[in-house]
Amino acid sequence: MKALRERILRDGKCFEGGILKVDNFINHQMDPILMKSMAVEFVRRFASTDINKVMTVEASGIAPAIMVGYLLELPVVFAKKKKPSTMENMLVTSVYSFTKDRSYDVCVSGDYLCKGDKVLFIDDFLANGNAAKGVIDLVRQAGAELVGMGFLIEKAFQHGGDYLRGQGIHVESLAIIESLDNCEIKIRE
Repeated sequence: MKALRERILRDGKCFEGGILKVDNFINHQMDPILMKSMAVEFVRRFASTDINKVMTVEASGIAPAIMVGYLLELPVVFAKKKKPSTMENMLVTSVYSFTKDRSYDVCVSGDYLCKGDKVLFIDDFLANGNAAKGVIDLVRQAGAELVGMGFLIEKAFQHGGDYLRGQGIHVESLAIIESLDNCEIKIRE
C-alpha cells in the first residue's frame, strides 16, 4: 500500500536490533485517515473470504481491527494480555513478545470466540509471528476457523510471514520491510 510505505519512510524511525518505531501514526498517536485507508485495503484483499469475526491482540491491533470490523459490519474480539477475574469460559495461550523480550499469557472468552467462527486476524506488526501463533492456538482451542491474517507492517527479515504462509494461511501485509540494517528502512515495492 503506497500511502503506508510513504508514511513509514517519512515518519518511521529505526533503532538498533531491527526495531521500527511508527508510534507517531500507528500505535501511540494514530492517524485515523490512514487507519481507515488501511482497513479499506484489508476489506478489498479479503473480499472473497467468508468472515464472521475480526480478532486481534491488545493493544496496538485494536484500532485497525475496529476499522476493519466497522467496514465489514462484524464484531471484533481482542485477546487480553491480563486475565480478568470476571472472564468466563477462558481460553489461554502463551505469547513471546519480541519488543518486550518476555512471554505473557493472552486470553479470550470462549463466549466471544466460538466453534464455527470464521476469524480474520488483524494486527499492526508481523515479525517473528509469535502473536499470530498464539492466536492460531486460541482459534484452535475454540474450534473456530482462521480464514486469514492481515498485518499493517511485516518485517520480512524476521520470517514470521514465511512461517504463516508455509502453514497455508492467507496472509496480507500492507507494507513489507525487507531490511532495517544500519538503521536504513528498506521497503518491498
